[in-house]
Amino acid sequence: MIQSLDPRQIRRAFSRAAPVYAATAVLQAEVRARLLERLDYVERPPARILDLGCGPGQAARRLKQRWPAAEVVAIDLALPMLREARRELRPFRRFARVCADVRALPVAEASCDVLFSSLCFQWIDALPALLAELRRVLRPDGMLLFSTFGQGTLAELRAAFEAADPGQPHVSRFAHIQQIGDALLEAGFRDPVLDSDRFVLTYPHARDLMLDLRAIGAVNALAGRRRALTGPRRMQRVFEAYEAFRRDGRLPASYEVVYAHAWGPRPGQPRRVGGTEVVSFPVSALRRRRA
Repeated sequence: MIQSLDPRQIRRAFSRAAPVYAATAVLQAEVRARLLERLDYVERPPARILDLGCGPGQAARRLKQRWPAAEVVAIDLALPMLREARRELRPFRRFARVCADVRALPVAEASCDVLFSSLCFQWIDALPALLAELRRVLRPDGMLLFSTFGQGTLAELRAAFEAADPGQPHVSRFAHIQQIGDALLEAGFRDPVLDSDRFVLTYPHARDLMLDLRAIGAVNALAGRRRALTGPRRMQRVFEAYEAFRRDGRLPASYEVVYAHAWGPRPGQPRRVGGTEVVSFPVSALRRRRA
């Protein structure tokens, strides 16, 4: 969200991770379950739901189980993830899988009732542009629900890399919860509600953390990253710096998870396109105005 990211590197990493992601991404499964609980705020059955950054499709399956009559569209940047989602969603008839960038959705304006996304948005470095696109496709009074990593995520790993390899980007910097809330309001979403959880995973060695991150596709995707492999001496310095965080024989890896939900604009509420305000009306309202 904060630094320039390389979408090709992100696509490659998650494509490689697709076959083992569901079995490996334990924290992601817990966050997804907590975000799904917020669906209770959806007041009426939706007709169309987008699962943005769907991964292997576990959330899309839960969404379909909750609202069988809805059209659930699973969207991901990595095609192998959608192949995994096909297996996950095989029992259901009415669903679609779309390989697309969530910043440019192949979806008509004001055509979606619920936008759901768990731990995808931290891989997008232009939050205002992303939220503008989500508002474009959300129907009036539709709902956006998402989780993303916050500022405190992987603070120990970032500090270890900065100590061992100063000046080189290795770990993304994530948005503060206040920045996320402000961006939602600026994009025109109504009544945003945000809160956060802190998780701490522990490992016997920093190498085990890095192997876990690689297995789920969470690699260094910063555009300014060093293209050559990090050498063994430098990695040894990273491991030594990480040792400063060891407690009770284990190394911590902290994650701050931000949860947010907000509603789309009411009919007639202006939205901004560039510097211009555009007012949207339901079709029935437009017909009355023409009359």
